[in-house]
Parts: sequence; structure tokens; C-alpha cells
Amino acid sequence: MSNRIAILISGRGSNMLALADAVSEGRIPAAEISVIISDHADAPGLALAAERGLATLAVERKGRTRVEHDREIIVRLQEQRVDLVCLAGYMRLLSSEFIETFRHRILNIHPSLLPSFPGLDAQRQAIEHGVKWTGCTVHFVDETLDGGPIIAQTPVPIRDGDTIETLSARILIEEHKLYAAAVALVVSGEYEIAGRRVR
Repeated sequence: MSNRIAILISGRGSNMLALADAVSEGRIPAAEISVIISDHADAPGLALAAERGLATLAVERKGRTRVEHDREIIVRLQEQRVDLVCLAGYMRLLSSEFIETFRHRILNIHPSLLPSFPGLDAQRQAIEHGVKWTGCTVHFVDETLDGGPIIAQTPVPIRDGDTIETLSARILIEEHKLYAAAVALVVSGEYEIAGRRVR
């Protein structure tokens, strides 16, 4: 039986495309992309997804509250009988109702080794703090900011002379690989959540 995956994006959707590739190439077995949803009708990722024949949907905020906006997305996801929700550059915090509806079925990828540097501009934070290593993390989404149980991480060294752009580009390469591997693990069901750790 195939796991139905929805991907939520706000922008270009490069991680969305990487996940779509992983599904089509069999690196995420027993899975299909059921819908790509964006909170921006003009998100470049929607056009890229449509070019690949993926179903797309824009659910714009239009001045609605987060709860009102999320409720429409919940309805759309339930219509699609979605099993797993993957956030891929989705730049809006989810309501507690959304998180509760899909508890332990929402994944996010973040460009740092959480719990270090949560929130926006993680690459800038890492460079400014002078750390030698950063990376990317895939985690389950809960009510905390980038704080849910960690599924997988990949370290990336910070080189002398790195800029936000060069570091971000190297992290993104690893994000594309890590996200697919993490989704494949979750889809397999061969894991358990122990506190804040997934094993």
C-alpha cells in the first residue's frame, strides 16, 4: 500500500523536487506524491511541480488568521487522504490544530544541526557564531520552533571565507539527500520516537 505524501512549499521548492525525484526513482519505496500545496499562488515551485505532472494547489492566506488558513489546508489534505506532510521551505508556522491533526506525521528540514540555530537565517547565525560545523536536520514538527523529535542529521563544515551563499549551497546539497532518506525511514515505519529522539 502506497503512502500518500503532501509537500507544502512557499518558494522555489528545491527540496520538494528532490523528494519527488526520490519517489520516482524508488529511493522512497511505497510512496507517492499526492499534492503540492503553497501559500503563494505565484510560488515558482508550483510551476515546477506542475511541469512534472504533480497535482498542485494554492491556498493563499488572504488576510486570514493562521487557524483559518490551516483549516482549509487540513481539509484539502484530508480530501487527498494524505498520510505524511513534508514541509519544504514552507515559511509559515503551523497552528496547534494542524499539528494535532497530523501528529508525528509532519516532517520539516532545517539548515542547521538542531537544536543549534533554530528559526530564520540559520546559516548566518552559524557563521556569526564562529562554529566550525553546521549542517541540516530533518525532524518531526511539534508546537515548538524547529524543536520536534530529530529524525536525521548531516554535518557540513564551515570553511574559511564561507559566505552565507556558499555555505547555504553546500548545505542544500546535503538537504536533498538527507530529506529523502528521512522520509524513506518514516514511510518504512521502522523507527520509534523516544522523547526527543527518533531511533
